[in-house]
Amino acid sequence: MSCVALRPSIAVAMSPSANPAKRCRSPDHARPDASPKRRKVLSDAGDRKPDVHPDSWDDAEGYYAFRLGELLGGRYEVTAAHGKGVFSRVVRAKDRAAGGEEVAIKIIRSNDTMYRAGKQEASILEKLTGADREGRRHCVRFISSFRYRNHLCLVLEPLHMNLREVVRKYGPSIGLKLSAVRIYSKQLLVALAHLKELGVLHCDIKPDNVMVNEAKNVLKLCDFGSAMLAGDNEVTPYLVSRFYRAPEVILGLPYDHAVDMWSAGCCLYELCTGVVLFKGKSNNEMLRLHMEMKGPFTKRMLRRGAFTAQHFNQDLNFQVVYEDPVTKKQDQTMKTSSSLKK
Repeated sequence: MSCVALRPSIAVAMSPSANPAKRCRSPDHARPDASPKRRKVLSDAGDRKPDVHPDSWDDAEGYYAFRLGELLGGRYEVTAAHGKGVFSRVVRAKDRAAGGEEVAIKIIRSNDTMYRAGKQEASILEKLTGADREGRRHCVRFISSFRYRNHLCLVLEPLHMNLREVVRKYGPSIGLKLSAVRIYSKQLLVALAHLKELGVLHCDIKPDNVMVNEAKNVLKLCDFGSAMLAGDNEVTPYLVSRFYRAPEVILGLPYDHAVDMWSAGCCLYELCTGVVLFKGKSNNEMLRLHMEMKGPFTKRMLRRGAFTAQHFNQDLNFQVVYEDPVTKKQDQTMKTSSSLKK
């Protein structure tokens, strides 16, 4: 799908007071006709760990303690911090070897497990970018990777803000205008189709991991740190951030690309209304909220779930788990399908 028809800024649709004359020009990376520059992921032979103790440049949690103006990998000059997550921190930088082109660099924490996960993410990003030479499939563009002071660094196209920030700024508690939601929805579905065609599961779609460009008219699916190839998936009740977690994940059923579609649907509801659709404090409460909205799960579905017994009794009646706010002890009470909303 071409984004050419989507050029008018969504910022106008989101904010009645927005002034088009004050809009920032869309950066080159957002042009659908721009051919992405792609470089190969470094091989293991080319990214040996330096024989230096990392404590001098890492904080206590293993995040790289960068300095503004620092030159990463001999070419990327750090200009600003741009976010921090469980697995990494992101900085904005200028590529001195490319005339000062702005990039985002995801610096993975100094940890063997996270390094392996980062290599997997780089491999998936390279696959997605390689199959989208024209940059029309709305997944963040991967540029390169390198090793710096015991940290794997992923070089990506720079983006402006995530959808949670967009909703907080333009539609808190009420959501965005439908014209904006419609455009974002189409672009997110294009990204999901791209993933499915290449056999990739994102496994952590949420507003925080979907970003827009500076003009706010182009959306990109980002943060593939939890992504995997279809067929590599293991049954676990904690895949995907809880509010966006599909019921088949919680119940321990085999899952596929539908878990990403479920998460995307929850995100779109949030864009429309400004509130979280399923705000459960636990997997048990998430299932209750799912059933209150969509009705009880089929017995066939429940019998196949590896974790069904954690939430349903032998008669497949739902067991609501309550926690005493004072003692923090958990207790259970049975609810049938006819009593779920009571």
